[in-house]
Amino acid sequence: MAFTLAQPVHSELLIKKSRFIGCVQSVPDREAALAVVAALRAAHPGAAHVCWALMAGGQSAANDDGEPGGTAGRPMLEVLRHQQVEGALATVVRYFGGVKLGAGGLVRAYTDSIAQALAGATLVPLVRLRTLRCEVPYALEGLVRRELAAAGAVLESVAHASTVAFVFALPETAAEAFIARLDDAAQGRVAWPRA
Repeated sequence: MAFTLAQPVHSELLIKKSRFIGCVQSVPDREAALAVVAALRAAHPGAAHVCWALMAGGQSAANDDGEPGGTAGRPMLEVLRHQQVEGALATVVRYFGGVKLGAGGLVRAYTDSIAQALAGATLVPLVRLRTLRCEVPYALEGLVRRELAAAGAVLESVAHASTVAFVFALPETAAEAFIARLDDAAQGRVAWPRA
């Protein structure tokens, strides 16, 4: 089962005079992750490196930001994978203390920064949503709204034309049962075009 983070969590390590400020936080996609990284660079202009790892399905990535290849971003990404965290950004801001750590020392430092942050994190099960679209006659608008509310669906849009078109999202595991229940309640008068 995949998890996501309830809120951002920070950590701080001092290793041979270098300061490692770690953070794990929930992000929806790569664009949001890059915005967070840019904000960290602006907030820490004296930092030697701002390394990051993103675990967001098909948008996963890792960046060493000038550290020797494979010593920062990739180890951070592996911590996220090992903990089954999805939709998350791990960042570590490093202030260099003047003592080189070597490749093994860097891997340990970046891994430990993220592992320590995750140790204090509240992980919540990730619920994958499925977006659906349905069209109904005006007389059934109230019924659909009540069914959506009862199912805890997220209503994304409603359009009124010759019919009422709803776009909404609900947990993937509940989608088929919801479709069957709404079809039954509306006596087959629901159209299900692709979302």
